[in-house]
This record gives sequence, C-alpha cells and structure tokens, in this order.
Amino acid sequence: MTPPVIQRWIELIDSHSDVSIDDLNGLLATDAVFYSPAVFTPQPGREKTAMYLWAAAQMFSGTDFHYLHHMYGDRSAVLEFEATVDDVYVNGVDIVHWNDDDEIVSFKVMIRPFKGLQAIMPKMAALLAPA
Repeated sequence: MTPPVIQRWIELIDSHSDVSIDDLNGLLATDAVFYSPAVFTPQPGREKTAMYLWAAAQMFSGTDFHYLHHMYGDRSAVLEFEATVDDVYVNGVDIVHWNDDDEIVSFKVMIRPFKGLQAIMPKMAALLAPA
C-alpha cells in the first residue's frame, strides 16, 4: 500500500505543470532538505526544497516521465523513475523520508546515466535562476 504522503507526491508530479509551490509546501516539513544530483551541498528549508521540486515538475512536464518501481520502509520510500529529455534517456531514484505528521523531511535525487544528468542540469538551472 502506498503511504499517504507518497500518494500525494505522485498525484502532484503526475499533474506536471499544474504543480504549485503552495501544493509542494503542503507536503514539506519546515526543515525539509533537498539533495540534488548536481549540487554538492544539501539545500535546506521548505522553500528551497519546494523550488527544486517545482522546477523538476516543470522540467519533466511534457515528457514521458513515470515511476517504475516503489519500495517502502516505515517512513521512507525509494521511487525509481525514467523519462526521455531531449531524446536522452534519464533513469533515477527519488529517496524520500517523512516525519510522523506525513511531511517530507528529506528528498534525495540520484540520476543516471551521466548523459541524462547532463541533459537535465541546464534545464533545472534555467528554471531555478532568479527572474
């Protein structure tokens, strides 16, 4: 059975471009941390984590992004995904931890192959750049 917080996340990401920062903030603990496959340091805080997740939802919007496998622990999940971005195959995992209040406290993304990460990095950078 899919944990409620993960079900909410999957419903949001399946809506792609309809994802709002407010929707994401509703899933995240105030002390949430995002771990990027391209940025060395953890990105702490609800606002920063929401921005990264929003940018990912925008970037994958209009692609064939989908989750392949879901594995669950007590308050954790590993969600394997794949997509095609600019004709490049992208495969990765989202490692998600949540608290007793069903709020995400940690969201770590790992992506392979390297060519897939290279396809994603400039798109994410553009979406995260200050307006």
